[in-house]
Amino acid sequence: MHRSASRLTRILACAAVPVMLVVAGCSSDSDGDKDADKTASASPEPTKTEPAVEPAKFAALPDPCASVEAKTVKSLVPSAKKKSGTRSKSGDASLRGGCSWNGLDDKGVKGSQYRWLDVGFTRFDSDQTLGSGASRAGEELAKQVKKAEATDDAKNVASAAVTGIGDEATKVTYEQNKTGETFRFTTIVVRTENVVVVVNYNGAGYAGSKTPSAETVLKGAAMAARDAVAAVAEANESAPASPKATEKTKDGKKDGDTDKASDTSSKKPSAKSGSSAGKKSSD
Repeated sequence: MHRSASRLTRILACAAVPVMLVVAGCSSDSDGDKDADKTASASPEPTKTEPAVEPAKFAALPDPCASVEAKTVKSLVPSAKKKSGTRSKSGDASLRGGCSWNGLDDKGVKGSQYRWLDVGFTRFDSDQTLGSGASRAGEELAKQVKKAEATDDAKNVASAAVTGIGDEATKVTYEQNKTGETFRFTTIVVRTENVVVVVNYNGAGYAGSKTPSAETVLKGAAMAARDAVAAVAEANESAPASPKATEKTKDGKKDGDTDKASDTSSKKPSAKSGSSAGKKSSD
């Protein structure tokens, strides 16, 4: 009887082992399914993209030396040394450019009249970080106005808004005494969409000839500014649209390069001769 009981105990013990293993296995599979369900329910976080700024309207600049009509140049600088103008250097003609004309109109015993005219263009593309081309151009306009107002040795400096030229425009008028004569200056800074136009016009009388009136110089600068603004529009009639601003993703990566615009700077009138006095050009 004792021997039979021991044998039965051993049989029951062995029979219980597979049951425990099965239970353990089911429990493990159940946990694995839960983990798999959690993994499947989790979705990757979508990449967020900031809305692009408004695309710039103008994608090209005009030939600066053809931007002011020939008849305007003849009227403002009647004895220009170079009728076609002198082109300023530019690393990228699609972003900036300039041209200037100057000359001394010798009237013999009646004296001489000196005139200087220059026009400069700077174009801004839209940039996701820096803003739209138009807003960047607006900032440049303010910068150029302050620059003109701070001209060295300038007297009677005055500035005011100008209507009827571009989207916004400001005039800065002043005087300088150079080479023993009084020069009258007018700088008009214009924004037309995403392009800034800077026009400088000045003049002086020599050998007894009277200095041109402030009204004459202002009128001449405005005439050249209107020509230049019209030239920007004409240059873009057949030009492709300016590319949209680059979108910046959440990780900070973006395509394209940021355009940098150069400042328009002034050159003081030279004291060497009347023909070089009053010079002011765009870099």
